[in-house]
Amino acid sequence: MANINFVKEGKEAIAADGANLRLKALENGIDLYSVFGKMMNCGGYGQCGTCIVEIVEGMENLSPRTDVEKRKLKKKPDSYRLACQTLVQGSVSVKTKP
Repeated sequence: MANINFVKEGKEAIAADGANLRLKALENGIDLYSVFGKMMNCGGYGQCGTCIVEIVEGMENLSPRTDVEKRKLKKKPDSYRLACQTLVQGSVSVKTKP
């Protein structure tokens, strides 16, 4: 089991190992999307890049960046991930809409 701490929202979610970060955020009422992202998100397929989050702590507890993430985030800091492509395997702290 993993704890996901959403820093800006002051909320914590519990996830099974291997849980998808985007799905756990949405299940727990965490808003990942800006105005544009709310209207234009791809539904978790990694195509739009609107579910970007910043990993504050616990990067080692996440799946490696996918090829999709490498393309979408190539000019972003290493701490940025696409929530839809990220699997949680341990405790992490996340900033939404960095």
